[in-house]
Order: sequence, then C-alpha cells, then structure tokens
Amino acid sequence: MTEPGAKMVASISTVSDAVASDGGATARAAAQTDLRAYLTSLPHLPGVYRMHAADGSLLYVGKARDLKKRVSSYFQKTHSSPRIGLMVSQIAWLETTITRSEAEALLLENNLIKTNKPRYNILFRDDKSYPYVKLSGHQWPRLAYYRGGVDRDGQYFGPYPNAWSVKESIQVLQKVFRLRSCEDTVFANRSRPCLLAQIDRCSAPCVAAIEPEAYRADVIQATRFLRGEHGALMAEFEAAMLAAAEDLRFEEAAIYRNRMTSLGRILQQQSVDTGGEVDADVIAVAIQGGRVCVNLAMIRGGRHLGDRPHFPSQAQGVEQAWDLAEIVTAFVSQHYLVAPAPGVIVCATAIPDEALAALEQQTEHPITWVRQPHENRRRWLESCQQNADIALARLLSEDGSARARTRRLLEALGLDPDLEDDAFDRFRIECFDISHTMGEATQASCVVYENHAMVSSQYRRFNITGITPGDDVAAMRQVLIRRYGSQTDAPRNDRHRLPDLVLIDGGKHQLNASRAVFEELGLDVGLLVGVAKGEDRKVGLETLVFPDERPSLSLGRDSAALMLIAMIRDEAHRFAITGMRAKRAKARQASSLDEIDGIGPRRRQRLLARFGGVRGVQSASVEELASVEGISTTLAQTIYRRLH
Repeated sequence: MTEPGAKMVASISTVSDAVASDGGATARAAAQTDLRAYLTSLPHLPGVYRMHAADGSLLYVGKARDLKKRVSSYFQKTHSSPRIGLMVSQIAWLETTITRSEAEALLLENNLIKTNKPRYNILFRDDKSYPYVKLSGHQWPRLAYYRGGVDRDGQYFGPYPNAWSVKESIQVLQKVFRLRSCEDTVFANRSRPCLLAQIDRCSAPCVAAIEPEAYRADVIQATRFLRGEHGALMAEFEAAMLAAAEDLRFEEAAIYRNRMTSLGRILQQQSVDTGGEVDADVIAVAIQGGRVCVNLAMIRGGRHLGDRPHFPSQAQGVEQAWDLAEIVTAFVSQHYLVAPAPGVIVCATAIPDEALAALEQQTEHPITWVRQPHENRRRWLESCQQNADIALARLLSEDGSARARTRRLLEALGLDPDLEDDAFDRFRIECFDISHTMGEATQASCVVYENHAMVSSQYRRFNITGITPGDDVAAMRQVLIRRYGSQTDAPRNDRHRLPDLVLIDGGKHQLNASRAVFEELGLDVGLLVGVAKGEDRKVGLETLVFPDERPSLSLGRDSAALMLIAMIRDEAHRFAITGMRAKRAKARQASSLDEIDGIGPRRRQRLLARFGGVRGVQSASVEELASVEGISTTLAQTIYRRLH
C-alpha cells in the first residue's frame, strides 16, 4: 500500500531516478505512450496532483479524495469546460503526492497554489491576517485592536473584515461599558484620569475611580455583547435602571439609561439575527468584464461587521472559462486555511460535497451551507451581492484608468500602443532611485510596474558600498550591474523577465552611466528613459531624457503618461528613502555603543531599552548607567567617557 506523503513523479507515467537526472526530458517524451499505464497505477487514496507543461511550468494543482478517479476524469473524451480541454491538451507530465486525509490534501494543495501560482488555478491574494477585538487577561482587562495569532492570553472576538470595523466596535464598547484602552505602561503611571474618562468613555480604573468588582462586571457584560446577547443585556439594563430609580439612585439610573440608549442606537444600525445563530459568513460572487469579485460579509455576535471584497489574481476571461462553483470552492479552500470558519456559511452557489467535507475536517466542526436563505439571511445575501457588484464596478473603472495611462505612456514614448492584450497587460516597467543622507547609508531601490499596477512583491533594495559617499552616478551604475548583470549570467530558468522600459530617476549624468552599463551587458539602451526633475523640483514639470539622439520630452501637467511616470518614480523614491532611513537609524544606534569594549548585543539592548535610544544613554549619568542590569560602575564610567 502506498504510504502517506509518498510522491509519484511521472510524465504521466512513473519516472525513475535516472530519468530525473536529465530534467524530466525523457519522461516527458514518453508521456503519451505511458498515459494509460500511469492512470492505472494511481491508488484510490486522497492526495494532491500537479500537472506540468512540456516546458516544465506548472499548469494546475488539485486535491482529490480518490486520486485515481479524479485524475482519470481529466482524460475523458469530453471535458466539463473549454478551459479544462485547453489545459489537458498542454499536459506533458504529472506528479502526485499521497496524503493521510482529504483535509491534509486541502492544506497541501493551497500551499502549493500560493507558492507556485499555477497558470490554471484561481489564486486569491494573501492579505494581512484578519483583525480582532481583544480583552486582555489582566486584573483590569484592556480593550484593544489585535492582529495576529489568537493563542495568547486574553479573549479574542472576531475576526472582523477590516480595521475600521474593529475600531468602530471598540468605540461602541467604550461608550456603553467604559473599558480602558490605554497601554499597560500608561495605565501603570497615571496620576489623574485621562481625557477618555472625562468624556465618559472610560471608568478610570487607573486611578481607582471604579471598584474592581464593578469593572469585572462591565467586562463580563462587554463579553456578552460581543457574543451576541444583546436582548438579555438590554433587559438587564432596564431592570437595573428601574431598580436604581426606585431607590432614588438617580445618577446610577442615568448611567443605565445612557447605556440602553447607546446600545439601542447601535443595534438599530445592524441586522440582528433573531433566530439565535449569531456567527455566519455570507459569500457572493460578481463576474463582469473579464474580472471576478468574491465578496465576504461577516456576521459576528449577531452584528453585521462589514464586507471585504477579494479579487483573484489568476482568473482571466472568467465569463467563458470559469463557473461559480469553481470560484467559490477555490475561495473557501484558501480563505479558511488562514481564517476561522463559522458554523454557518450563506452562499447562493453550492460547492462539491467533498470540498465541504474537507473544510469541516480541517476546521473540526460542522458547517451549514445555506443556499436559499430566508428573512435576515436573505437580506444579508442581497446586501453582500450588491456590494460585490459595486466593488467589481469600481475595480473595472480603476483598471480602465490604469490601462489608459499605460497606453498614453506607450504613445508618448513612440512605442506601439496597439499591442496584443497579453503583451499589453504584461508591459513591465522597472524604476531605480538612489537615496542617502550626505553620503551616509546609501541605498538603491527598484520598483516594478506590471499588469497596470505596482507589484510590491517584486520590489528590491540594494545596499551600495565601495563608492565615494554621495556619488549618485556610481551608485546607479552599481545597482544596474547587480540587477541586470546577474540576468545575463544566470541560467535561463532562474532569470526574471527583463522589463520593457527602465526609468532612471535623474538627469543626463545618471542616464549616461546607465547607458554605459547596458552597452557593457549587451542590453538594448532604447529601454532606458531618464526622469529629470523640473524647475524648482515642481511636480508636473519633469522632463524625459533619452540615451539616444531623441530630444528631451516635456509632457505637461495634464498628461496621463506623466501621471503614471510620476507615480512610479514617487514609489521608487518612497521605497528607497524608507530603506535608507532604517539602515541609517540602525547604523547610528549601534555604532557608538558597539565601539565600546564590554558592550555586547545584550548589554546594548538593555541600555537602549532603559533609556529609549542612544541619545538617552548619552544623557544618563554614571549612576543611572550603573543601575542597568549587567553594567558595572567601571563600565558605566567607560560608557560615560566615550559618549561625552
């Protein structure tokens, strides 16, 4: 029996170790003749399969409860869609990996999709982790915005679709329950109530303005609110208000009245599930103009927290190529590997039973998939669908503007603006900038524009060394050699695609140095364009300079092409200067202390933590320095002498 984790590498047949040594060429040549034998050899076990093209590129990654049945289904006479038929026609060889369960296959499949970005998979971009509302585990619990793992001390409520919805919830909790939100260091050192206490947004536990038992009661009520017990809380507030009023405790009654008013106002703005199910996700899909949007609405604690649109990065021509079930399945499989899944998912599109079973196995709890919702759920779905349509329309509008700017730039530079769609979308621009402070901490940046957007994952920074400080021309020469020299020397499979245009932030001197580098490397100097700053460095007055005989070009303030160039140039400048500042700060922080004998990494860290930086250390007396753990009086005197 095949063991879990075993890999079958085949050119649609089993491949021997000897075949692997030639890069798989022998295996791929034998693919067509050995297809039937290979399919017969596949086990009836869960696992992951990977389909490769003849050039070695990965076409598709999929999971299966039964590898033999699933992989064999691709090689029938008819296919479920033209996209599948096109993909199968390009398959040259396959790999399969056996897993212990379908849930494990789901995890491996999505890791491979995100790592390798197969051509025919729908890939949803990795966003930052979802934010939560956190109640810390202190004696006086703190209400805070939190993003990260939820395995630490404290209580976590969420996740929320965005930071705005978390902050809105925190404001509600401050108004109704008056919980503290300050940092522990601030809380421990307060001598009088802060501004939040003065405007009735905090009960000021920092100065003992509230008894511990009363504060704990507020924390419990806030927890119940976040868990959806709105009706019970309103009833308790009303009873407490009436009881206080009967006992002539009118100030206390006013507090409960204000809580009821604030809570009631919030609940009127939300769609509350009166059926008892308080946690749900709502999914809607919009397809238009060759793009797709999957909108996710989150219902937590009975409150509609907001929507979050997701746009797959590899779903082109979706009207003809994809069906809704495939899009939703891909989204659910990828999204709930990084975010907790609620017990209810509302979506008009069904996903395959095996995909839902794998998701339940992964999340370790049952999930109810609601296709035909009623009442509140139906309103949630309608709202989610409307927001999906709006988000997609906005994206298409932005895409149209971005494409128009790219086309205007091609026209302005005398390039062909009527490229085929694929070549036009893949038009790639790289822009370089140099940043330093009077020659200190010189860094170069390279930013990338492709598919009509900045591609931050391909940005690069270069530490510049071995030049005269402040020599921008030498720095530009060094970064271009390092960027493109490696291209000409590297194996073809290890190279990134050369750009169609290279922008140099600078005038003739930087451009001439760039031209010399390109000539040395045998690259087309026609790719180079210098961006010279205008009079008084005003935006909109930049001039484009060229390394050949073409005259300089001033596009004018209203030029869409210049707007695009300015955006790319500014991004290169931002990326360079942030890197330079971090490098400079690190060098300044470390250098003066590292040069002192007896100061190692641990002692330096303690000094900086105690005094807040090198300046604080410089301002400290010998006695204050000696009070730091690990710093003797003798060493403190040495530090004091070296820093003064």
